[in-house]
Amino acid sequence: MILAYVLLFIRLVLKNRKGISMKKSIEDVSKKKNVKKVSRRKFVKLTAAAAGVAAGSNLITGFPAVHASGQITLRYLSTAVNQHPGIAKKARDVLGINVQYIPVTTDEVTKRIITQPNSFDIVDSEYFSLKKLMPTGNLVGIDAKRIKEMNNIVTAFTKGEVNGKKIGDQGTAPKKVLYLKGANSTEFSSTPTDHVTLIPTVYNADTLGIRPDLIKRPINSWTELLNPEFKGKASILNIPSIGIMDAAMVVEAMGEYKYPDKGNMTKKEIDLTMKILTEAKKAGQFRAFWSDFNESVNLMASGEVVIQSMWAPAITAVKSKGIPCVYQPLKEGYRAWAAGFGLPSTLKGKKLDAAYEFINWFLSGWAGAYLNRQGYYSAVLPTAKKYMEAYEWAYWMEGKPATQDIKSPSGALLAKTGETRDGGSYNDRMGAVKCWNAVMDENKYMVRSWNKFIAA
Repeated sequence: MILAYVLLFIRLVLKNRKGISMKKSIEDVSKKKNVKKVSRRKFVKLTAAAAGVAAGSNLITGFPAVHASGQITLRYLSTAVNQHPGIAKKARDVLGINVQYIPVTTDEVTKRIITQPNSFDIVDSEYFSLKKLMPTGNLVGIDAKRIKEMNNIVTAFTKGEVNGKKIGDQGTAPKKVLYLKGANSTEFSSTPTDHVTLIPTVYNADTLGIRPDLIKRPINSWTELLNPEFKGKASILNIPSIGIMDAAMVVEAMGEYKYPDKGNMTKKEIDLTMKILTEAKKAGQFRAFWSDFNESVNLMASGEVVIQSMWAPAITAVKSKGIPCVYQPLKEGYRAWAAGFGLPSTLKGKKLDAAYEFINWFLSGWAGAYLNRQGYYSAVLPTAKKYMEAYEWAYWMEGKPATQDIKSPSGALLAKTGETRDGGSYNDRMGAVKCWNAVMDENKYMVRSWNKFIAA
């Protein structure tokens, strides 16, 4: 029966293109074919199905941009941290767009953008990389007018504020590199324009991860990372431009030095920081240096490491295994990071339209709620809230005790009734940001110094 209506609908469309009245066509065809009468609701459902078939056959144009499965594939380049099968499946179900994940390390994302801009269709890159990326011309300015929720993106990005208060902007704060002077410009604009470098996906206020069951005492300072008590059981992130920021938080907390800008050190400041780290390394402080999300999870879950640089989703992953793990608030505040969608300058036509469609869907709420449940923060909070239960929002965003068990998107138990989120509310955590991941003016010198530290 459905097939009959599909054929009927297509014939009606073709006839209507020739100027025949749609109403008359229905009457004529119904009489000729003796089609059984159906209710209006059923007819709407059947014709909707027919419309899908007709649209897939390119017989109808002007429908919303929903793509037949397999018609459009977006190659999505990013670290594994930001790639979620659940989001890819939902995008395929809702948009008809296939998302093909290309998982690489943070440094490899940057290398691919610079050397292989044709190898991806959309990239989820960190804002701190933009000073290296934009001069290549391989990323194009995103048209802000095509982003439906552009005016609702959190003020941490657009104004450098949280809850009306300024937050730390040492390093590459997103507000410094969010806008371009033009669509094809490689220069950042200090004031809002219609051309955006990256559309925010996720961000967080980073701190140290700890195993409270193995440490068994309060931890409240960055200095603990180099505490000899944890000799052979500490770890630091082996991504130079991020790892050195954690090191700077430690050095400053120790009272050794106060940096004018931890995200843009002089050669002397780099030398000082690396000297302190190298001495700790030679003394056996570090069990490992990780550069991949899964490495950090395995180190902490196995108990080989009890305190380390860590990312919120890694804490979530350890907890989902039933192992105690805390993203520890520290009195000196947080080092923040932010990632966002960028578009290669080579992207054109239908794929470019599909990329904008995917970005708009990503900001519309479902994906944001999915990410919030993993410990991230989403770029447009009001839309994400619509897709979260009230008790979930209260726990993740307001810092309130859980009134029900808190579970991950996969259903794993993350927090029991009565527990509160590490660090409290969104305003408490993001409001305590002191610096952001960055690329320094002396980046080459810093990387060489960092590699010497790793090899020492």
